[in-house]
Amino acid sequence: MRLSALYRYPLKSGQGESLQQITLDKLGLDGDRRWMLVDEASGRFLTQRAVAQMSQLSALYNERGGLTLSAPGHSAIDVALPGADAELRGVTIWRDTLRVPDAGAAAAAWVSDFVGKPTRLVQVPLERARATEAGYGKDDDQVAFADGFPLLLIGQASLEDLSLRVGRPLEMLRFRPNLVIEGSSAYAEDGWKRVRIGDIEFRLVKPCARCILTTIDPQTGERSADREPLATLQQYRAQEEGAMFGQNLVNDSNGRLEVGMPVTVLE
Repeated sequence: MRLSALYRYPLKSGQGESLQQITLDKLGLDGDRRWMLVDEASGRFLTQRAVAQMSQLSALYNERGGLTLSAPGHSAIDVALPGADAELRGVTIWRDTLRVPDAGAAAAAWVSDFVGKPTRLVQVPLERARATEAGYGKDDDQVAFADGFPLLLIGQASLEDLSLRVGRPLEMLRFRPNLVIEGSSAYAEDGWKRVRIGDIEFRLVKPCARCILTTIDPQTGERSADREPLATLQQYRAQEEGAMFGQNLVNDSNGRLEVGMPVTVLE
């Protein structure tokens, strides 16, 4: 088995970027989901669930550690990494509330125009990260703005099996994984507890319950009228918490990943 693809999502629910190599820190892939849009009034996080056009929002890391935002019909804007004196904004993501640096007025004006209502752009530094979902993993596991855990892994064979069941090819980015594994059987990842990729060990802590985002075409931003592939997943992958596809995981060390690295199941 080998690592066949790497994806990073600098802005939560923005477009993903395909990488050939990347380093990891305690929060997963360097720069992954460290930025987020929030409603200005409530501080509540925004995703494609409520703002479908975010599927067309490109957010790329730039050389200075900041973010470059662009979208159809909008000129690109470079956003600097907030400094130590940046205003802290109270935000809510699922059941978590935290105070994180705000990216400033210029960024807020741009994202407000894009979303269509007063919106702020925020960033989470390592020292302000959240704890992972309670009851899974270790007490000191942390996550940035990902839903519950730092990383998501999907087997290529699992996607191919689902595509056959749905009756059309499905894009891997529809499921927003960080790591794609090639050479395993379909859904083999369901039975893994620990894997090593290169020199880094990972713990698989919980299956990923899928939501309506999987029905949004990552290329066009259009939602499928037949609710696929979620409808098919619910027929054969349903558990109490939802239709499962992919595995959430936590890295036990920092280091570097590169496409093509061997993957070993340790447990």
